[in-house]
Amino acid sequence: MDGKTTGDASRVPEQEHAGGAGPLPAAARAGGQGGGRVPGERRPRLRAGISYTLLGPAFVAAIAYVDPGNFATNVQAGAVFGPLLLWVVVSANLVAMLLQYLSAKLGLATGASLAELCRTRYRRPVVRGLWVQAELVVVMTDLAEVVGGAVALNILFGLPLPAGGVVIGLASLVLMPMSGGGKRRFEVAMALCLALLLGAFLGQVLGTGGSWGPAAGGLVPRIGGGESLLLAGGIVGATVMPHVIYLHSALTSDRFSLELENGRHDVPVRRRLLRHVRADVLVAMGLAGAVNAALLISASSLFHAHAPGAGGSLAAAHHAYAALAGQGAAWAFALALLVSGLAGTSVGMYAGQVVMGGFLRRRIPVLLRRVLTVAPALAVLSSGMSPTRALVVSQIVLSFGIPFALVPLVALTRDRAVMGPWVNRRATTAAAVAVSVVVVALNASLLVSLV
Repeated sequence: MDGKTTGDASRVPEQEHAGGAGPLPAAARAGGQGGGRVPGERRPRLRAGISYTLLGPAFVAAIAYVDPGNFATNVQAGAVFGPLLLWVVVSANLVAMLLQYLSAKLGLATGASLAELCRTRYRRPVVRGLWVQAELVVVMTDLAEVVGGAVALNILFGLPLPAGGVVIGLASLVLMPMSGGGKRRFEVAMALCLALLLGAFLGQVLGTGGSWGPAAGGLVPRIGGGESLLLAGGIVGATVMPHVIYLHSALTSDRFSLELENGRHDVPVRRRLLRHVRADVLVAMGLAGAVNAALLISASSLFHAHAPGAGGSLAAAHHAYAALAGQGAAWAFALALLVSGLAGTSVGMYAGQVVMGGFLRRRIPVLLRRVLTVAPALAVLSSGMSPTRALVVSQIVLSFGIPFALVPLVALTRDRAVMGPWVNRRATTAAAVAVSVVVVALNASLLVSLV
């Protein structure tokens, strides 16, 4: 995150030329202190090969792709429809890889986050509108994470749901990165969480009789009616997360930006940097995709024929795991849900700070943001509303936020005035535009089905 907080709502200063005032041009900011850099923070050295010290930002983003919303939608999809919607999970993950790569490249090329660039290039009403919807996305994300974590605490320890929500909200503050060194530890912690989730669900698929073979039929694109279309929208909303599109650009502007020139001698440096970004995204998002696929396949193989009602709630899924696969599998599911909720809400809070700082050049104290974003989740938990229903609805709402992050991202990364030599190739832009059209069409179909 950029700038320093000096009060309840402090402005983040614009980056300036060394010899005068005023913001740097976007394409010339690669070596500055935009996007949240801490003065004096030590940079990892760039090497000829792939250096693990440069990997990490994509793992933070990937946590958002395996949050409790994914648990709810994937378990429900597998239990009710079997492997029918596996192709949606796979397709959404491929889309997520493309979008997170573009976001990472944007931060790398400009030294600024997506939100910062929107602020400098769009009119104030547009910027304010983008900020409002982005904050709504953050709130909906936090709702899913806190509700999911509270359900896990209720399953594991019998803690009442509202009390569990408070515990998750407070515990997430411990993981919130507060300094340069803390950011690297945060990345490592998120990578470990992702590895734990992958181990939990791959272990269930391989250890409880689940098989990847019968699920292959789910890779054929098809929809089984209005309910499956609604759930497909929820899967897309749970898998393609708008808030980490904003966050990823800020993270890479922190970690990767170097002082680059447009001369020919810079080409090898740019290629090595992009190689690291691609490796980071492919590994992290590939692991997240494997978690989601394993979760749906596990639910399909165990629940579709024997306990289709397990998709009705996360608690029902836990009981079904215990009945059909043993208590160990049930505990693994609950622990994975807890890890997912705790890690996901920390990432969401981080993204909220980046969103406000980028769009408005302002910050609010982390504790105040925590209170404001956790309040809707606590209201849901106290209202008696089904937590799983709240999770699915939150993911559907999130799917409507995707175009508002996606369209500016595509527009900026195809603009040579912004990206310089890092500008998208025509094929990349065409793929991103096609994704935008499909997502907007899916949202329109969802609106029609809901009306």
